[in-house]
Amino acid sequence: MIIMGEDAQRVKDKDAQEYNISAARAVAESVRSTLGPKGMDKMLVDSMGTVTITNDGVTILQEMDIDNPTAEMIVEVAETQEDEAGDGTTTAVAIAGELLKEAQDLLEQDIHPTAIIKGFNMAAEKAREEVDDIAERVDASDEELLRKVAETSMTGKSSELDKELLAQLVVDAVQAVTVEADDGSHIVDLEFVEIETQTGRSASESELLNGAVIDKDPVNDDMPVEFDAADVLLLNDPIEVEETDADTSVSIDSPDQLQQFLDSEERQLREKVDQIVATGADVVFCQKAIDDLAQYLLAKEGILAVRRTKKSDMGFLQEILGAEIVSDLDSATDAHLGHGSISRDADAGLFYVEGDDAHGVTLLLRGSTEHVVDELERGIKDALDVVSATASDGRVLAGGGAIEVELAGRLRDYADDISGREQLAVGAFADALEIVPRVLASNAGLDSIDTLVSLRAAHEDGDVHAGLNVFSGDVVDTYEAGVVEPAHSKEQALSSATEAANLVLKIDDIIAAGDLSTSGDGDEGGPGGAGGGMGGMGGMGGAM
Repeated sequence: MIIMGEDAQRVKDKDAQEYNISAARAVAESVRSTLGPKGMDKMLVDSMGTVTITNDGVTILQEMDIDNPTAEMIVEVAETQEDEAGDGTTTAVAIAGELLKEAQDLLEQDIHPTAIIKGFNMAAEKAREEVDDIAERVDASDEELLRKVAETSMTGKSSELDKELLAQLVVDAVQAVTVEADDGSHIVDLEFVEIETQTGRSASESELLNGAVIDKDPVNDDMPVEFDAADVLLLNDPIEVEETDADTSVSIDSPDQLQQFLDSEERQLREKVDQIVATGADVVFCQKAIDDLAQYLLAKEGILAVRRTKKSDMGFLQEILGAEIVSDLDSATDAHLGHGSISRDADAGLFYVEGDDAHGVTLLLRGSTEHVVDELERGIKDALDVVSATASDGRVLAGGGAIEVELAGRLRDYADDISGREQLAVGAFADALEIVPRVLASNAGLDSIDTLVSLRAAHEDGDVHAGLNVFSGDVVDTYEAGVVEPAHSKEQALSSATEAANLVLKIDDIIAAGDLSTSGDGDEGGPGGAGGGMGGMGGMGGAM
């Protein structure tokens, strides 16, 4: 009996497991070379010719043209890590790939996937408990340690050259938007931190500013641009002649009729400007267009107007100034106005807007080119997230592979107390964690085996903070050296990697209506060789 279509494909049992593991490992291995301070960058070119140069794991995976459903599950690991922790995406993906490699070895020993999954879950739970035990407790006001966390996050990225300055800016920004809750915990609201970028200047000229930065020009050169105490109207309504809903045509028989028509339009614009004047506004940030005549009339009234203000900027200005965004000018009153100071940097072409009780801040990042400033922004966003997580969570770990080696050792001890085949899975989990120091060493041009042996020896001697100095190749106390990572990020990486690996292992049957690729145009070939939609990672092969 035929129950599937002619184009349908089905892969079962070990072939399905091999297919899925191969696909997931291919993704993980593609980003390994970016891990650590000595990691390399990737150049990604999309179908439109847009070039992205980065070593940020989640950015690489999102930009790659991946055409395989299992591989996309590993991409979700990076996205989850980015959403929950802000950094550590490459680490999470690398661990997920290594877990599947270790699982494949166990499958070849006829260990059932259920036993492997159970063992991985046991190991992950134990590892998270040990992370909490190993973590150092810190205070959200410990500026020096927060700066070390930021510097660690930036090391190896384009922001590294000026990381001392940028790390201080990041810490200052986080502390500016941190409030203490009633229970004594600290809440960091990163929604009140905006990032603006400018090209043509050095990253060392980046700065942190109170309030908002608006990269716009006044609509008329005769408008005032400095206000110590301004009443500000935020308008999401065009200041121009209203258009009819239906297409219309006007038949004009004489010059007088034309003049009447023009007078009518001018009268409409004057009424709109009069409405703005009536509110008492000194400044108007308009999200829509402003007619040329309205620009002249506003300038004549001494009102500063800025048009085509970005929606994100409008939302931030609303918070900074305590204003309400007005969608219908007819309903605008003085109650909708916000209050603050406005200044203009003519050389930079920027407006600085500071509210009377401004809680928000803006990081103004500068770089020589668009590519530089884009990568700088990615690095700063990661640093903001990890510093925020540290300030909220209050726990940090030694970096440089120290935590992974320590966890691996403790998990091996834990495995000795487990009976059954799950013991092998826990041991495999421990081995998989050591992928991090091994990749750090290989990316730095060091011998990964010798490095791992030295790290294990140091940890067996009781040095919990022993990690790799990738610049000297020595095993050092990375905590004292200032290589510090948030504990929350590591816990999230362990959880995400384990869940993704287990999800892949639970699949023993793949049924596809057509090609096993997600777009249906993958290369032909059997799944055993990672074909049938993989095709050397399908579209990813072209992207990389």
